[in-house]
Amino acid sequence: MALNLTYLSRGKGDQDSETFNPSRLTFARTRRGLKKADLAKKAGITPRSITAYEMGEFPPDAERLRVIATLLRFPETFFFEEDAVEELDPDAVSFRAMTKMSATLKNVALGAGAIAVQLNEWIERRFKLPAPDLPELGRDNTPESAADALRSHWALGEQPIKNLVHLLESKGVRVFSLAIDAKEVDAFSMWWNGTPFVFLNTLKTAEHSRFDAAHELGHLIMHRHGQPHGLEAEKEANAFASAFLMPSKSVLATGLRFPTLDILVRAKKHWGVSVAALNYRLRTVGLTTEWINRNLCIQLSQAGYRTSEPQSMARETSQLLEKVFDVLRDEGVGRTDIARDLHLTTYEIDELTYGLLKVGAVPDKGSEPLRSIPSQLRAKLTIVK
Repeated sequence: MALNLTYLSRGKGDQDSETFNPSRLTFARTRRGLKKADLAKKAGITPRSITAYEMGEFPPDAERLRVIATLLRFPETFFFEEDAVEELDPDAVSFRAMTKMSATLKNVALGAGAIAVQLNEWIERRFKLPAPDLPELGRDNTPESAADALRSHWALGEQPIKNLVHLLESKGVRVFSLAIDAKEVDAFSMWWNGTPFVFLNTLKTAEHSRFDAAHELGHLIMHRHGQPHGLEAEKEANAFASAFLMPSKSVLATGLRFPTLDILVRAKKHWGVSVAALNYRLRTVGLTTEWINRNLCIQLSQAGYRTSEPQSMARETSQLLEKVFDVLRDEGVGRTDIARDLHLTTYEIDELTYGLLKVGAVPDKGSEPLRSIPSQLRAKLTIVK
């Protein structure tokens, strides 16, 4: 079945008849985490010139724009689109550790989110994706009861969740990568026009990223309307993630009252969590004492398990994105085509899918396939003509 794609390519000669959009320069600069002075220095011009470009006093000439576009890793056509990039409202986004996050890092993450929204809209115009199935549980539920209610709604029982990314995608959550090498940015989530999004820092350990996904699910379920904020919301989302990944009845059934560190390392695989997360959960359900919990925390720290994970699990990848890109490749559409339609570079596509695909980048047409997808799986993804 052919995809009806319209490519919005623009030749170099067309730029002279277009109007430079100052807001897009501001977006591109903050997306790359650069201050005006930083960009000016790299481009070999004055900070005053960058200010003038962004204020719309006058546009950069062709040569300066070429340099700036190259530095910011955006195509020149990006800066001539009439519409401003629809930026995300920081108040509608659940960032973790806000007190430790600089404004620069927050802008980088928000920029990634804004581009992900554009990519998702591009995909949704061509594919029928799963509709959101996240019930509104509100403030009347504790994190523990909210986790139980969601498991019941999704008919998960007490069993471990084999692949949380696949589960979220099947329930209508759009999962993207947040390839930022900064410990201050673990993950974030948001509702956008009725669609839930989760962004995961795929440079973290697989267990850490999986817990982050459950944490953000907690925000989407419990804090959809923005309350509460700050430390209280983070504690609730952490408690939700712990209960959702490790149901109390399932944990209590293990009888792990006097676990050693080696026992925890073996047991954590059952739920797909970190050793630290399992140790904490054993304490919260009452299986272990505070003394045992603290003693194991000390051993975890001494073994270096705070920054690394013993016998780490395989990273969870996206099923939805792989199917989408497989079908597109079969139709002769590569990431270059997608980037051109969105007036982006392939760099942005790679950043949003980094660690979520089984290879480092989505191939262009003519390149080696990601992997073979059975026909029965492809049938579940509907192409919209």
